[in-house]
Amino acid sequence: MVKIRLKRMGYKRNPIFRIVVIDVREKREGAPIQELGHYNPKRKEMKLNKEAALEWIKKGAQPTETVQYLINNCNEEGGLVVKEKVKKPSKKAQAKLEAEKAAEAQREADAKAAKEAAKAEAKAAKEAEEAAKAAPVAEVAEEVVAEEVTEAVAE
Repeated sequence: MVKIRLKRMGYKRNPIFRIVVIDVREKREGAPIQELGHYNPKRKEMKLNKEAALEWIKKGAQPTETVQYLINNCNEEGGLVVKEKVKKPSKKAQAKLEAEKAAEAQREADAKAAKEAAKAEAKAAKEAEEAAKAAPVAEVAEEVVAEEVTEAVAE
């Protein structure tokens, strides 16, 4: 059986792979039937002869999962099309964000309530001031009425 798989090259902790067509009975670094390209996973670089790979697959060669992924994500020139991964925040980070949103909403509600209280207080102060202005006039009026009543009784 013939497979299309990766042949490890490079040195310790710096792998570079060749994409090869090889007999299953051969070792990982064994002699390949044909080399189709190379792949550097650290730099996300790849050069692949896609036409030859698809031709070998038509002949019955079985690609490994990794090689099948590389073939599927290969552009016409043989380069790798890198897909950006969307990072989801962890549960802990999500809980923190929700707590921050709740705290912000609480602060806004408190600010709104304080503003309403300040408006009510200002309105009450204005009414008290108007009442204070009206009170001396009322007191003077009462005194005048009381004097007139006293004078009327005296007569």
